[in-house]
Amino acid sequence: MKDLNVVIVGGGAGLGALLARMAVAEGAAGIGIVDLDSRAAEAALAPALNAGVQAAFAACDIRTAGAAHAAFEAVAAKLGRVDTLINSAAIYPRRPILEISDADWDASNAINVKGTYHMMVAAIRHMQGQEPRGDVRGRIVNITSVDAFKAHPQNAHYAATKAAVVNLTKSMAQAVAGDGILVNSVAPAGMATEKARELGFLGELAKASPLGRGGRPEEIAPWVLMAGGPQNTYMTGENIIVSGGYIYA
Repeated sequence: MKDLNVVIVGGGAGLGALLARMAVAEGAAGIGIVDLDSRAAEAALAPALNAGVQAAFAACDIRTAGAAHAAFEAVAAKLGRVDTLINSAAIYPRRPILEISDADWDASNAINVKGTYHMMVAAIRHMQGQEPRGDVRGRIVNITSVDAFKAHPQNAHYAATKAAVVNLTKSMAQAVAGDGILVNSVAPAGMATEKARELGFLGELAKASPLGRGGRPEEIAPWVLMAGGPQNTYMTGENIIVSGGYIYA
């Protein structure tokens, strides 16, 4: 990520916060975070500020286009340009398949699909107007999930949204390829995070994986940074599966 300005949606915690730290360590010129939780986002930006890296934050509920676009534009204005957008914001409300309510569907779609779309559109409009670096004007990486490719009766509405984002990634990649904007996604299996521990998922993750455990966020993040970094000059419309053998594709 050397010398790039990176904006992370949902960068206040979890994988998003880790990506912000790793981008700083790799020499990013600027880090922007768009997140609903301003306190968490400020904490996630601390490594950038301590390293003298330009940092920007916008608090935002990404469910509406107006709010999402305004937040992106505010962060972009402070950074000057945005080379990479990483969409890491999502919700994961488990519900058995016969019990999913309209509210469950609406909340999952609004954040996981619409919010991702709104931020992509904002980034693309910005990237279309900036000078390319080499052949590339910008890169977008969406965090999807292996749940998009597997039956998931305990969380079908989440899985459906991630399948939608896989297709949205491919469709957007084709639409903006001529602009020199690369759009890809990374699909991790369940991660052994502290939240997964709190919710009691670790045993389930271990049982599902041939490696006997869920992935660690630091094992997923390098693939995201590769897709969004300067080394990626040709890959677009791809979904990178990092599942520890949970699925083979």
